[in-house]
Amino acid sequence: MLLLLEKLPADQALKFLHQVVDGICGRAYCRYQDYGSVWNLAEWMAILEETTTYFKTTVGKNLSDEEAVQQLNELSSSYQEAITKCLKGRKEEIRHTLVESISAISSAQLQDFDWQLKLALSSDKISMLQMPLLNLDLDVKENGEIKPVSVEMNKEELQNLINALEAANKVVLQLK
Repeated sequence: MLLLLEKLPADQALKFLHQVVDGICGRAYCRYQDYGSVWNLAEWMAILEETTTYFKTTVGKNLSDEEAVQQLNELSSSYQEAITKCLKGRKEEIRHTLVESISAISSAQLQDFDWQLKLALSSDKISMLQMPLLNLDLDVKENGEIKPVSVEMNKEELQNLINALEAANKVVLQLK
């Protein structure tokens, strides 16, 4: 798909690439109005997506310069040079944006936990209860401040928590 880039005159390629990186980094994206004479709308969406994906993947996987150029072997050398020049100049900026977007998923981190198992023998409504209860104390660090969180769960609630944590662990393992 990056072959669509060759429809753009070579002297405008570097400007276009820097505008794409600006969009990745949260600044103004390049506009279709500026390039409508080069690509139709479907091609515009494709070249924008492919270029963005190329930059994010190359920086995210920390590919060497040789590996990054290998992915561009279908393009002519002038376009390869423009992409390589843009990538070298803006690599750290893209990396910073990718790290920021990942860390923005959650600012809270689990620092420590403690648990206690209790047996409730009765309640104000039932004289013979004998229900096991788990007290889970979490120390969560959020914005540099540690906040204690305490949760009391019965057996069913604990099982639901364990199932949710196992599902989350599977997702994390798939992302690695």
